[in-house]
Amino acid sequence: MQRSLRDIAALYNCEASLEKVEEFRTAEGLKSISSKCFEAANISAILIDDGITFDKMLDLESHKALSPLIGRVLRIERLAETIINDESFSGSSWTLDSFTESYVAKLKSVSTQIVALKSIAAYRSGLEINPNVSKTDAEDGLRKELTGPRPFRITNKNLIDYLFTCSLEIAVSANLPVQIHTGFGDKDLDLRKCNPLHLRAVLEDKRFSKCQIVLLHASYPFSKEASYLASVYSQVYLDFGLAIPKLSVHGMTSSLKELLELAPIKKVMFSTDGYAFPETYYLGAKKARDVVYNVLAAACEDGDLSIQEAIEAVDDIFRRNALHLYKLNVTNGSINNETTIAGGGVSSTSVEEDVLFVRIIWSDASGQNRCRVVPAGRFYEVTRNKGVGLTFAVMGMTSFCDGPADGTNLTGVGEIRLVPDMPTLLRLPWSSREEMVMADMQIRPGEAWEYCPRNALRKVTKVLLDEFNVTMKAGFENEFFLRRKLVSDGVEQWVPYDNTNYCSTSAFDGASSILQEVYSSLKTSDIVVEQLHAESGKGQFEIALKYILCTLAADKLIYARETIKSIARKHGLLATFLPKPDLNDIGSGSHVHLSLWEDDQNVFMGSSKDNFYGMSKTGAQFLAGVYHHLSSILAFTAPHPNSYDRIQPNTWSGAYLCWGKENREAPLRTACPPGVPLELVSNFEIKSFDACANPHLGLAAIVAAGIDGLRRGLKLPEPVESNPADYASKLQRLPQNLQESVESLSGDKVLHELIGDKLVKAAIAIRKAEIDHYAKNPGAFNDLIYRY
Repeated sequence: MQRSLRDIAALYNCEASLEKVEEFRTAEGLKSISSKCFEAANISAILIDDGITFDKMLDLESHKALSPLIGRVLRIERLAETIINDESFSGSSWTLDSFTESYVAKLKSVSTQIVALKSIAAYRSGLEINPNVSKTDAEDGLRKELTGPRPFRITNKNLIDYLFTCSLEIAVSANLPVQIHTGFGDKDLDLRKCNPLHLRAVLEDKRFSKCQIVLLHASYPFSKEASYLASVYSQVYLDFGLAIPKLSVHGMTSSLKELLELAPIKKVMFSTDGYAFPETYYLGAKKARDVVYNVLAAACEDGDLSIQEAIEAVDDIFRRNALHLYKLNVTNGSINNETTIAGGGVSSTSVEEDVLFVRIIWSDASGQNRCRVVPAGRFYEVTRNKGVGLTFAVMGMTSFCDGPADGTNLTGVGEIRLVPDMPTLLRLPWSSREEMVMADMQIRPGEAWEYCPRNALRKVTKVLLDEFNVTMKAGFENEFFLRRKLVSDGVEQWVPYDNTNYCSTSAFDGASSILQEVYSSLKTSDIVVEQLHAESGKGQFEIALKYILCTLAADKLIYARETIKSIARKHGLLATFLPKPDLNDIGSGSHVHLSLWEDDQNVFMGSSKDNFYGMSKTGAQFLAGVYHHLSSILAFTAPHPNSYDRIQPNTWSGAYLCWGKENREAPLRTACPPGVPLELVSNFEIKSFDACANPHLGLAAIVAAGIDGLRRGLKLPEPVESNPADYASKLQRLPQNLQESVESLSGDKVLHELIGDKLVKAAIAIRKAEIDHYAKNPGAFNDLIYRY
């Protein structure tokens, strides 16, 4: 009580007393405090069980002012009581058949207007449900109920078991989940009858094997039992609302830990269990975030989860699991817009009424995004688990030919599985009937293919974490050109969208409608934009993304580019990320800002006791590794002959091997953004990174180099504090063409070892093929605006 009072008082910025809180509530009014509580709770959907009534209640529609999506949960006991208490019928007129007919008809009539059913059988007769209760016993139960005084309140076990069974049958046919009250509750509940293990007969009944059953309230104090059920029954899910925030901190923490001991994280979710007062929603959301963080942090320390897995678990617990289970789409405030699988199968017809296609995305070693498209029905029935077949040759293809380059050792003989990574699934913002999902390349189920770029990045980040307890975050700047079509004398050309300069207000104004749509679409896809502006080139713009864990940043970079290109196409334009589409104009990079983190602390940044030009010792050694291997790294981050037309002195692209604090001509720039003490730096930027790079491979090369710096304790030279071109005679020039960077990579044993020798050799073979092709066919560069 006191803890909750303090939390509410802190939210309201008032004294922590009941009197002052009530005084604030009265002065502000219900609408104001509701907005404050829901905004602080950051709740994106409210599912309302309207089976409990109060003297004053808002209708469902009124809640839309508080959340973008409102759904109704129908309490089956309440529906049954509403029917038998109907004044137009006398109690004696009911038979089990007539009651069942009315109940089933009513339930079916609203089945498309609700997100779930709910049972409070635990309160009435307990959870030892008999799914085979006879009609005779149920009829007798109904008769006994009707002999009591109105309004009737159903408590007869046989009748409740019968109702429960009928409801589950309808839930299966309507593909609706069923919430079940388990564990603790109000004083009229017999806790002995609320152990979810009593549900075993229901769970074993084959009729209900595909009915998704949600055990509410963490089943406290039977959390271990609930965890066991979720681990052995595919249809059982867990919700730990009410346990949080009702229990003590120790109780909340231990209960959640017990749930996660056996239950798959994909089956555990949180709801606030808020009711009556807006503060209950806020308190649940606030404490849940604290408890989930502490539990998952402990799991990382114990080695049960990696940090990346913990981050994904947070999204699962607080968002994804509920969205899939209840078939919600928070983006457009609709229900039944996401498909969920009950017991492994779903009607392809019902899926394709909403989603028609799913794009399975991968980026190859030449940095081109490719996809296989699967009809949604088949995707959710088969492909989401088994993947699609793909030839070995895909990771040997170049930017000029859809065939494997010589020397890659990859041919049309042999097949991998392209397996969807379901946490990356999202609806295309520009095409509402399609979804896209990133994919992993597996040689057999569960075993990564050694040429898989996503796995290469995961592999090196695991080494970084295991050896140094450090993760890397990345934030990309997307530079791109917008071009418009011009047809002259029957010849089609793509010309610059405008002819303005850096940060031009008129350039932004001219493209504002397009950029607004891009921004909204990225936001819908949970891709955070920090800044956007016109760049120096003709029709060139930049969109900078927020830094996140590097494995996620690479995925989101691919999605961001797909979004930008698709929306430009929608407006009749072409967006190209090619490094140098016009040799007489400025180039486009994909500069990346990188930082190192340990337990939510930026450990790249120095301190008063650990400061090397603003960096920590860890940060400086990591950056020294990148500096030492930079010529080799360029074969991954600037992997195309066209890349080196961009990397020139005096173009802010980093042409000389050096580093400097806030030196935009250096390829490695340490940065001190607003809010960071001037004597420190929070991250470093790599200028020599462009959109021809596969982002996973580019980041993998950087992490591998940083690991070498940490292992060997490498040291940086002194920083260059002015234009490196002024010291051209003293500084080493970075590779001036792709051939030079390939030669450097060929002899770089560290990158071969950490990334994987076969993958590195394949990349080298692709680079050599491109060097040869574009040297012989310089006009082929013109086609690259369609590929990048």
